Amino acid sequence: MLGLMQDWPLLIHRIIDHAAIQHGNREVVSRSVEGPIRRTTYAKVREKALKLAKKLSGSGVKVGDRVATLAWNTDRHLELWYGITGIGAITHTVNPRLFPEQIAWIIDHAEDRLLFLDLTFVKLVEGIQDKLPTIERYIILTDREHMPETALKGAVSYEDWLAEGDADFAWAKLDENTAAGLCYTSGTTGGPKGVLYSHRSNVLHAMACAMPDYMGLSSRSVVMPVVPLFHANSWSLAYSAPMTGAKLVLPGMKLDGASLLELLNGEGVTLTAAVPTVWLGLLQHLEATGEKLTSLKRVVIGGSACPRAMTEAFEKKYGVTVDHAWGMTETSPIGSFCTIKPDYADLEGEALYDLKVKQGHPQFTVEFRLTDDEGKELPWDGKTFGRLKVRGPAVAGAYYRHEQPILDEHGFFDTGDVATIDAHGYMQVTDRSKDVIKSGGEWISSIELENLAVGHPDVAEAAVIGVAHPKWDERPLLVIVPKPGRTPGKEEMLAFMTGKIAKWWLPDDVVLVEAIPHTATGKIQKTALREMFKEYRLPGV
Repeated sequence: MLGLMQDWPLLIHRIIDHAAIQHGNREVVSRSVEGPIRRTTYAKVREKALKLAKKLSGSGVKVGDRVATLAWNTDRHLELWYGITGIGAITHTVNPRLFPEQIAWIIDHAEDRLLFLDLTFVKLVEGIQDKLPTIERYIILTDREHMPETALKGAVSYEDWLAEGDADFAWAKLDENTAAGLCYTSGTTGGPKGVLYSHRSNVLHAMACAMPDYMGLSSRSVVMPVVPLFHANSWSLAYSAPMTGAKLVLPGMKLDGASLLELLNGEGVTLTAAVPTVWLGLLQHLEATGEKLTSLKRVVIGGSACPRAMTEAFEKKYGVTVDHAWGMTETSPIGSFCTIKPDYADLEGEALYDLKVKQGHPQFTVEFRLTDDEGKELPWDGKTFGRLKVRGPAVAGAYYRHEQPILDEHGFFDTGDVATIDAHGYMQVTDRSKDVIKSGGEWISSIELENLAVGHPDVAEAAVIGVAHPKWDERPLLVIVPKPGRTPGKEEMLAFMTGKIAKWWLPDDVVLVEAIPHTATGKIQKTALREMFKEYRLPGV
């Protein structure tokens, strides 16, 4: 027997409809690529999204067609998200920080029909246009006044293109499992792989992320997603903010400490989110200028492990609560959040920060499993290392145009992370399976060593890799970017770390460098680092 409730599919356009009806005057503030701050509302975003949907439909874009974006976090990019999916087409957010050859490969693999791009990427795309045979037209996200001369095929300014139509359009009637978003990941082994989100998966994920133990959003919130829209749904904030009526502040392309602080304080931001490298720049700016954070209450940090020193700086110096998050493109992307359950409500001091370095517990719609290499389930005791596996309605079940199965016999996806899970369900990533250091048959967590090292007052950034050793197979090498004018030595660093980890975990050597390589998503690029030190030999070996 079926229930007797209305059939109300979970479609993305219902989010912007709700925002426009219930929170129509709530602001969406953007730092435009052209420079000035732009102000609009959810009602106006919906109106322009409808105009866009009508224009796309009239241009022959159909259900299932891929439409690419190469753009920063702005109101125009937000309009694209709702307009494209509103006709049943697929929003393919392309990461502009990838190499041009990778961008060309991804757009070609997706067979995108149109490409919407910001002004900053015109030259980039001109250089790869001949490798994009499926692109029929380029729409540049600007107005007539700022429209550049370009050789891009059929190029037109976004505002002129939209001005040709109107908003008299009805959203497409779709099955909620219709594909809605496409995002390629290089976080797993091999080449880039496409993760194809559905309307249902994105709506469910946004609802879960808005809950109190996660983002905790409401119509009283002011949210600034610094994490880009091209990083796996901007951690759902482009959906969960309008869903709840939160004011949305979009930082555009200027992500330096001074520019972010201007928006954080000037717009009364209460919650923001980004990877650790972004917050390192903000904290350095605050330290150098003596300025304060006047409205910010919470900062969500994910993408890579948040150093303990960063959490303590935000909370102790600026009174801002840090929530550590974990996820990946394949999990839509938030998979867990380190908010405090009643079991840990009495923790304080160092014990509390010991908990906060963990990536936390999964929300409803995400299940965790911990196994060994043979698939045997391991205990949740907070000590046993194992392969972290996940499943849920917003977790990838397959890759786009990729035949190889990605789920185990229980329907779980292997994240490639090595982790522990404690009795209360808190997960802590100890390494990527390909980065864990295997010394004498035991595992050493490079992440834990990095987080410890960056707590030294002379260290700006730290990375740890395994280096070959004739007796122990691998031993840890600590690579440090010192703060300006500082030169922390090996003995000083080892003394700082002694007593905080097992003695046999201590690095065998410490090397100072000017910079550590990062991926296009801001993570430490261990493969490039290992290449840099492929000829390195540990002292005495």
